[in-house]
Amino acid sequence: MTATDLFLPKIAGRDDFHPDSRVWVYVASRKLKPEESAQLQQFLDVFVQKWTAHNNALKSAAEVFENQIIVLMVDETMADASGCSIDKSVHFLEQMGRELNVDLFDRMRFGAVVEGQLKLLAKDDFAAAVAEGIISNETLVVNTLVQNLQEMQQKWLVPFGKSWHRRLV
Repeated sequence: MTATDLFLPKIAGRDDFHPDSRVWVYVASRKLKPEESAQLQQFLDVFVQKWTAHNNALKSAAEVFENQIIVLMVDETMADASGCSIDKSVHFLEQMGRELNVDLFDRMRFGAVVEGQLKLLAKDDFAAAVAEGIISNETLVVNTLVQNLQEMQQKWLVPFGKSWHRRLV
């Protein structure tokens, strides 16, 4: 089993979703406690079951991954996610963040596979790990900018030297 297999969200293995299904990735500002992750997953499951766009049910799924990453996915072959429906998901996650006392929109927290574990680091800590050689050009990093299921399956983990992270540190 490769690192890509180990650190790929289960949602990426959904073969009942079209490869072009839209994906949104959110990162929490801290690792959630297991009970917080379980609670958030329960609320996400209810949300995606009821998620609609212009009164059309959206074929969607969600996952709390590694107690710190939230992945939402919509198969738009049945109904497109509209601006309003996307806003609903953002407002929902904002509310969940308030209830859990965590920022679920931390864009400056980067994931890297270090010593066989997925580590999520603040930008400055990530930059320090690069400077210290803990993270090298070959270190696999999480590509939170994937746009669809196919990209998630193929480009979820990419070498740091070929990633968008390189420009920021």
